Amino acid sequence: IYMAAVQALTGSGGWPMTVFLTPDGKPFYGGTYFPPQDRGGMPAFPTVLNTLARVYREDRSKVTESTDRLLQHLRQMTLSLRSLEPLTRDVLSQAFRGIQGQFDDRHGGIGMQPKFPQPMTYEFLLRYHLTSGEPEALRMVELTLDRMALGGIYDQIGGGFHRYSTDAFWLVPHFEKMLYDNALLVRLYLHAFQVTGKPLYRRVVEDTLEYVRREMLDSSGGFYSSQDADSEGVEGKFFVWRPEEIIEVLGRRDGEAVNSYYGATLHGNFEGHTILSVSDNPLDEEALGATQEERDAMLRRSKAKLLAARSRRVSPARDDKILTAWNGMMLRAFAEAGAVLARPDYAEIAERNAVFLLRELRAGGRLLRTYRDGNAKLNAYLEDYAFLIDGLIALHEVTLDVRWLREAAVLGEEMVELFWDEASGRFYDTGRDHEELIVRPHDVTDNAIPSGSSMACDALLRLAVITGDAEHRRRAAAAMRSARDLMARFPGGAGHWLCALDFYLSEAREIAIVGDADDDGTRMLAREVYRSYVPNRVMVGASGGHGAVDGLPLLEGRDQVGGLPTAYVCRNYVCNLPTNDTAVLAAQLAE
Repeated sequence: IYMAAVQALTGSGGWPMTVFLTPDGKPFYGGTYFPPQDRGGMPAFPTVLNTLARVYREDRSKVTESTDRLLQHLRQMTLSLRSLEPLTRDVLSQAFRGIQGQFDDRHGGIGMQPKFPQPMTYEFLLRYHLTSGEPEALRMVELTLDRMALGGIYDQIGGGFHRYSTDAFWLVPHFEKMLYDNALLVRLYLHAFQVTGKPLYRRVVEDTLEYVRREMLDSSGGFYSSQDADSEGVEGKFFVWRPEEIIEVLGRRDGEAVNSYYGATLHGNFEGHTILSVSDNPLDEEALGATQEERDAMLRRSKAKLLAARSRRVSPARDDKILTAWNGMMLRAFAEAGAVLARPDYAEIAERNAVFLLRELRAGGRLLRTYRDGNAKLNAYLEDYAFLIDGLIALHEVTLDVRWLREAAVLGEEMVELFWDEASGRFYDTGRDHEELIVRPHDVTDNAIPSGSSMACDALLRLAVITGDAEHRRRAAAAMRSARDLMARFPGGAGHWLCALDFYLSEAREIAIVGDADDDGTRMLAREVYRSYVPNRVMVGASGGHGAVDGLPLLEGRDQVGGLPTAYVCRNYVCNLPTNDTAVLAAQLAE
């Protein structure tokens, strides 16, 4: 709210931010950086303080006038108008052309520098490639994902992505690691692996999830929020290397080869040290093994030794609060990776996280926002509900436990009750029971993470298929109309909206699997579903001999055939012939 006020007052925003408020919280003046002394046309902070104190004492009417104008402007800003234009695939095509025009064809990524990962944009491009057959969309994804995975923005030794790259080459990052970045990037690389089969993408997924398990997972099952960029007061100190350090850990032979592979040199690339990135220098075939398998094994051994040596350094501080929305994202990442990669250990982590969130971050029928040291507090926002619903749906798909669908459906009803406004056809970010603010926020832009509104639309579209509640789909469509112009004109700020719109415009593939979750036949059928990238699908399952589950129309009348685990592939609840055969299922999915 206050950043919007500063942007309205000055035409730009940023950090640090200073806003001057009346005692009841209304802004009347603000800015970003004020220097200690007057310079370059900018007033010094003491000058600003003295001037505003005098105005507030001597000319209160001017303050009131400024506040009234500003509040009127802020309220008008939240009133996004629903477009009268139809929601069609032309919006997706226009968005693709907009992204293509900003793409860096040499290094990948959007724009020049700094470069942020923007995973939602590439999720849209993967979908666009699938539906349109546009090869350029996939090329843009692969170029970007390759460069990030081989660059310094990716922690080559410990796994996981840093916040962003300060240059155009993905080499020098801001070293902070955020839970949400890694959750979204795991899913993106996982989907790209489904499309391309590239081993690099699978390795990035597994190494990143291993980093999260090792350093960001609380014993309770919750995920921590972030890690600092600096340690011992120096940014990046924990992550950078000198070549002699690597040789000391690995020995001369392997150390020199690894230095060459990761570009570690005496002069370095970051303040006399080296941020490791995969160079153009191949591993020495003669010295380190004739086959690629032997060289890969040597590299894995070396990384493990370097990680162990690095763990003895002073680690960056960790923000150990547990946020519902960000946990919902990582819940989805572990659950989906567990399904696609056939990793039951990932599914187990996801399930523990869901149990923790539903037990510790819910009180009196109300979801809560944040947890730390045994204390949960603050009413959850729209994004908390939406991301947790999304994670629970993914968890059902890997476990086939209908408990998670029931929890998701209940949260969906609560989300509509608390955040949906029927008159304006949109979601607000704060619930009806939230403390009164000067403006009830309604942010539709997808920034570092999907907006609460775009994620809520996505969740409602899926719940509509799962529960058969057409009102969920109607509300999602209404909300998307308020973001139509954003999608078409500013696609960089609407990546997840575009994914939701693609789902809305598609005839979703509906898949029901009936069979015991521990049965090998059931697992094989589910594995076939995840073999390919099919983003616009909903999968539900039920254990036992029949699928009749109240409130889940996709399972009505879906019985096992011949007493064996059985799959049904449907559109609008009308199904193909049921099958126990993975080859037949594959053919039905490919239609």
